[in-house]
Amino acid sequence: MSNEAIIFTDGACLGNPGPGGYAAVVTIAGEEQIIVGRDRSTTNNKMEMTAAIKGLEAVPQDLPIIIHSDSQYVIKGATEWLRGWKAKGWRRADGKPVMNQDLWMQMDAVMVGRKITWKWVKGHAGHPENERVDGLANGEAQRAAIGTSTR
Repeated sequence: MSNEAIIFTDGACLGNPGPGGYAAVVTIAGEEQIIVGRDRSTTNNKMEMTAAIKGLEAVPQDLPIIIHSDSQYVIKGATEWLRGWKAKGWRRADGKPVMNQDLWMQMDAVMVGRKITWKWVKGHAGHPENERVDGLANGEAQRAAIGTSTR
């Protein structure tokens, strides 16, 4: 029995904005859960964030998590920027509103009380799990582009 959850996430967008998809593969104690979804009009960053949120939500609250993403935006946002944004009333250092505040608030809520280790994975560099979630996310973006119903 594993004492941690391993998550790989990715988001994709055909155009930015455009149709997009996200994917998370969550592995706990050798059991794998694949989470995918799509949006007909979104951005790459929104899909990257949604993948991470959905992956985290799939893990029991008391289980430590190692989450892998190729998105510096997601990783730095979650580990470096989030605390400051909250302290400044969801404003960036330049005083402008934080983009994707709704998703950052969801991310903040799902992280509360959890032990999370964030790991960056270089995208499109042959890492098998990252390539897998990339393919899943891109497949969802393609389905969004042809108008297949969401989720």
